[in-house]
Amino acid sequence: MRVLTKEEFLMEKIFLFKKIVQDAVFIHPTDTIYGIGCNAESEEAVKKVREIKQRQDNPFSVIAPSKDWIMENCEVDEKAEEWIDKLPGAYTLILKLKNKDCIAESVNLGMGTLGVRIPEHWFGKVIEEFGKPIVTTSANVTGGNFMTSVDDIDSAIKLKLDFAVYEGEKKASPSEIIDLSKKGITRKKR
Repeated sequence: MRVLTKEEFLMEKIFLFKKIVQDAVFIHPTDTIYGIGCNAESEEAVKKVREIKQRQDNPFSVIAPSKDWIMENCEVDEKAEEWIDKLPGAYTLILKLKNKDCIAESVNLGMGTLGVRIPEHWFGKVIEEFGKPIVTTSANVTGGNFMTSVDDIDSAIKLKLDFAVYEGEKKASPSEIIDLSKKGITRKKR
């Protein structure tokens, strides 16, 4: 696994975008914690993330490339629009999926909903430029501790990653989940 700084990633982003389209799996920073990411449109890439996470039966969230992408691909009522207007931010919004073809089926396991976020972080702007959603899930084996430093990454996981974008230790909590897919709003801290 190659470790890149923000500056190195930005200098090589066109090359790295191609790698992501070709099913690369990587660690990325956000405004909260580090995540494992991949092209959310690729079944093969999502399968790799599921193997790394040892997580077969829970859906993943995505970093959306824009608010417009969310509006085009998810069912958005007035309540959801209010939350979308708060993005970017440390929220993951659970919405009903309108366009099932916008992501690989294995992202949400055909559940009909999708967790979307736009981090308040330079990496969110990079995904906007990339123009495709990426899977985002905590950088750990399911049930394990969240990665706060590159030194925390399990050696078995390192072997399965193509690269990591590292910007130092992170001490934040995961994003807050706002479930807008049902009547009423359900908020959940993780």
